[in-house]
Amino acid sequence: MILATAQQVTTESTQQAVGYPSLFLLVFIGALVPVVPTGALVSSAAVVAFHQTNPLSLLFVFVTASLAAFLGDLALYWLGRRGMGSRNGSKWLAAIRARAPEERLARAQAKLADHGVMVLVLSRLVPAGRIPVMLACLLARTGMRRFARGDAPACLAWAATYQVIGILGGSLFKEPWQGVVAAVALTVVISAAPGVWRRLRVRGGASDGKGSGQQHA
Repeated sequence: MILATAQQVTTESTQQAVGYPSLFLLVFIGALVPVVPTGALVSSAAVVAFHQTNPLSLLFVFVTASLAAFLGDLALYWLGRRGMGSRNGSKWLAAIRARAPEERLARAQAKLADHGVMVLVLSRLVPAGRIPVMLACLLARTGMRRFARGDAPACLAWAATYQVIGILGGSLFKEPWQGVVAAVALTVVISAAPGVWRRLRVRGGASDGKGSGQQHA
């Protein structure tokens, strides 16, 4: 029994030594290059932490994820500001613009005008909402300090939300891998839902338009 417990503690220590730096690096990169599924990473890490004996494991996941997201956002915003100040722009600013369609950018600018940088909190929780709001801040010439004040609570709320998803997945299953699968599936559904809803609305609007056109004819 004592030997098994010692082996478990050793295994957990090894996982933590590798896992936390890996989580930090991947979330940081995901903030810079918005193609890495960082929400799924945080949920998966929370599932693993939930099944560990160390009561501080979940806290370490939360701190690691929120700090990495915050620093990644600041780095991307700083690179975007450099591009705004350059005559030729930059690849980072071009990448931000490419991921912020005009319609979403217009909504983000309106919300920024109404609520200030605190709109960043909601943007971090809405799939594909972070980049349009960041671009709106860049176009409004929002300073780094003001952006950071809005982004800090946004990253905390984001890390907490996806960690709760992971905890729910971990609590439903005995094996960590089962909880990871459940958490990843849930984050994928959450991420895909807004896009599916927008497509359905567009198709519904198109159908209504055709129907009204036929009636007038």
